[in-house]
Amino acid sequence: MRLSANLRALTLGILSAILLSATASAAEVRVMISGGLTAAYKALVPEFERATGHKVLTAYGPSMGTTTNAIPVRLERGEPADVLIMVGYALDDLVKNGKAIADSKVDLVKSPIGVAVKSGMPKPDISTADALKRVLLAVKTVAYSDSASGVYVSTEMFGKLGIADEMKDKARKIPATPVGEIVARGDAEIGFQQISELKPVEGIEIVGPLPDELQKITVFSAGIATVSKEPDAGKALIKFLASPTARTEIVKSGMDPIAAGTTN
Repeated sequence: MRLSANLRALTLGILSAILLSATASAAEVRVMISGGLTAAYKALVPEFERATGHKVLTAYGPSMGTTTNAIPVRLERGEPADVLIMVGYALDDLVKNGKAIADSKVDLVKSPIGVAVKSGMPKPDISTADALKRVLLAVKTVAYSDSASGVYVSTEMFGKLGIADEMKDKARKIPATPVGEIVARGDAEIGFQQISELKPVEGIEIVGPLPDELQKITVFSAGIATVSKEPDAGKALIKFLASPTARTEIVKSGMDPIAAGTTN
């Protein structure tokens, strides 16, 4: 009887120690993420939480710019963060500004720019640069994002097509709001943004990616914020997002995973 009681007490003690250990190792991981990876990220986070016991808390915003939700603005006003997932060169800027840890950076995906129109509208020919130029000259309203794709479209692509002046009055930058939503409402006849950011939006048709001679691939990367209170749990999340386990969701969302150890 005494042996049984002692064994029960020992068993309870071991179980208590295990539970305390599990509680101590579980962490709240605070993530700031821009739109490019959002669709795949939302599908993958529950898997990570189930596998690790960690809880992921997420704040969304552009990789750059001065809007209230932009990741650099969030960090500047002191919002807590462990993991930053954003355009690679914007993350590099945060490293230079002391907001992210340099050797924590991992390139996750390559993301092409796509073209969208409102559902039900004819899909224009964008198969070549000349075809896209004709489309842009014909429409009255064009929308592009305030992040990497929009910077390229407005400062480089229009110039490459020789229509920068013609686009000044008809093309506008959309801060914070997904470009697809502007197109779906009919506020723009055609919109440009990362395909992965266009895919989740209802009410639009993705015509396709930009033609090869105009395409600009954006690399999205992840890193640990210098203010991180849970860097180990943050690194575990980044490792998970860069693993083969994440590949299916990443491809489904319109991006190409970057194999571990390769560079952009």
